[in-house]
Amino acid sequence: MLFKRTQRWLPTLLFVAAGAISFGVSAQIQLKSSSGGALGSSTVTTPHVQAELIAQAPDGIGPGKPLWLGLQITHQPEWHTYWKNPGDSGLPTQIEWKLPEGIDAGEIAWPVPHKIPLGTLANYGYEGTVLLPVPMTVASTFNPGPLAKEATFQVSATWLVCRKECIPEEGTFTLQVPVQGTTALSSAAFEAAAKAHPQNLSADANAKGSVKVNGDGDAINVRVAGLPGTLKGKTLAFFPETEAVIETAAEIQQQWDGDVWSARVPLSKQRSESPSPMPIVLASDGQGWRAELPVNGGWPKTAAAATVTPALEAALKANAQLGSDSSIAFSATPTAVTPAPAGIWLAALFGALLGGLILNLMPCVFPVLAIKVVGFAQHSQDRRAHRVSGVAYTAGVILSFLALGGLMLGLRAAGEAVGWGFQLQSPGVVAALAALFTLIGLNLAGMFEFRSLLPSSVASLQARHPVADSFLTGVLAVAVASPCTAPFMGASLGLTATLPAFQALTIFAALGLGLALPYLLASWIPAVARAMPRPGAWMDTLRRFMAFPMFATVVWLVWVLGQQSGINGAAALLGLLVALAMVIWALCSLQGASRRILAPISLLVLAAMLWSWAPRVTQMLPEPSAVAAETGDANAWRAWQSGLPEQLVAQGQPVFVDFTAAWCVTCQYNKTTTLADADVIRGFADKKVALLRADWTRRDPQITAALRELGRSGVPVYVLYAPGKPPVVLTELLSKSEVQSALAAL
Repeated sequence: MLFKRTQRWLPTLLFVAAGAISFGVSAQIQLKSSSGGALGSSTVTTPHVQAELIAQAPDGIGPGKPLWLGLQITHQPEWHTYWKNPGDSGLPTQIEWKLPEGIDAGEIAWPVPHKIPLGTLANYGYEGTVLLPVPMTVASTFNPGPLAKEATFQVSATWLVCRKECIPEEGTFTLQVPVQGTTALSSAAFEAAAKAHPQNLSADANAKGSVKVNGDGDAINVRVAGLPGTLKGKTLAFFPETEAVIETAAEIQQQWDGDVWSARVPLSKQRSESPSPMPIVLASDGQGWRAELPVNGGWPKTAAAATVTPALEAALKANAQLGSDSSIAFSATPTAVTPAPAGIWLAALFGALLGGLILNLMPCVFPVLAIKVVGFAQHSQDRRAHRVSGVAYTAGVILSFLALGGLMLGLRAAGEAVGWGFQLQSPGVVAALAALFTLIGLNLAGMFEFRSLLPSSVASLQARHPVADSFLTGVLAVAVASPCTAPFMGASLGLTATLPAFQALTIFAALGLGLALPYLLASWIPAVARAMPRPGAWMDTLRRFMAFPMFATVVWLVWVLGQQSGINGAAALLGLLVALAMVIWALCSLQGASRRILAPISLLVLAAMLWSWAPRVTQMLPEPSAVAAETGDANAWRAWQSGLPEQLVAQGQPVFVDFTAAWCVTCQYNKTTTLADADVIRGFADKKVALLRADWTRRDPQITAALRELGRSGVPVYVLYAPGKPPVVLTELLSKSEVQSALAAL
């Protein structure tokens, strides 16, 4: 899993950037000077909170005079916002100021929070009414002008408000504060906030304390001296200011040893921070005391600093279960490039080899298998031709996988967020493949021969060296097959992101060998050749029949491009394919004057369409909205967002995520079979599972990162999250029984 801090910040950045929530100003609070003045809008009301910008300036505004502004949030019943450390989920409220020249804002003086339990998790936050006060410093350069009666303060604030669901909200506030006179309308609220702000124990000479990690490395022992005598014997609330350090929901064991308070606090299993000193707040009855405690002996390494990266551990778990149908759990993010131990590397190689073998059964490979069937028929009685063809095909497959793997690793080294199948995330590549398969289909249908379009020297070279056909067929197989992951292949490819280039490329080579192995073995086993029928008229019929899988693949590619470029892009591609077919017809089917007239015309038509329509084909649609439409169906699929699964799980709701793409045929098959099965849908509803779909059809670095943290590098990937449990990654060939078994374990 991504470290908790990242999990919390990314969702809100997305929501705020997208402007998903808008607000209306519902009221105006007016502050008047003794002589009257202009009024400012300072209140924002949403269905969940009322937020108001208020001020306290007892002596007006001037150098050395106390001045406080604050955001006061009044929550609806059962709703809450968050402290500076929100706990296991959530986000702290953020305030950005636009201040008069000569005035600077300090940090939020956070009041003591309280713990908000969420099943096996817990948050730190506020309910009811809370004021987040901010001290202002007025410099000697502050000069509002002789006629100015008021100073204008503007604030942009964002907050996450939660009950069972979480809503990111924002508001813009404007407040005018008198320069002269007294602003004391909100003095009671600021006095209450001052009492709720933790006192700093470091100011007390008698205050001492320390933090020490216990011998097992699973907890810290905290000691604090110098607390008020009235607290002795009381149970104190413990709040660390640093996120992702302790098990927030765990009960701490605490006791008093004379005047010294001590406690054993469990560390988080996903701890990602090692604060030194460690700032903490102890609280009782709404009052708090803050201390920054030295960490004696230092911190143990976090999961991110382990020698064997979490992705390697995930791959080891995956490959240790080869051949089983059990689910595999992943919980960490791959980090630095680290050589894999020999055992893990060999297991990954075997997983890639087996995944490549199974890849031959994927629908996306069927068109290429059709070409190989024709090749078998053509050389059924020529064992030498069979063997040469098998070796050439294998070489084409392996070298293509190595080239794609090297390109992917190179892009990642340059900082690009890419994953396996990245080539089909480009509309231009999809369109080029559609054109190629159209040409292959027309060739198989008998409209033309490739040698008729080539210069005589190239055509004769191809005739003398038919091995080139087999090699290029291997290249073509990789182009269309690589986006379709297979069982045991996902973990191995996910592992490549953390390995040195040599180890990573050997995994890609093993994957290619697995894909080519059936044809390679068949080409070298005489029994296969003997089983093939003798050449005859049936071969021409078979060849023409095989044109239809090619055209079916073109349909699929046009549909994929439509997901990327819209219906106009798909229509433009179809028009270009028609023009391409017309060029082939004019060049290869016509003779004499007809060819001399129509061939140039058809070429001009194709060139003109390429000039005007190509931009429509290759242009990406804008990103889809991150928020799914309200359908009223509790079991409807929603759009995946970074951090959303964790938020829902923190609220106690199981989550099923479908990482998919339009160009992934296996994804579409699972979507229309297992995931559309009535019993499976009923099972999701009975367990109240939130259904999220992460669409990777177009390049999405956040989905790429999410796949990488699961130890995966391509789609499909199916993950079931449940409160208190690690995420369960299901197999790529999703079955009804597997989903039902996973749901039964909730």
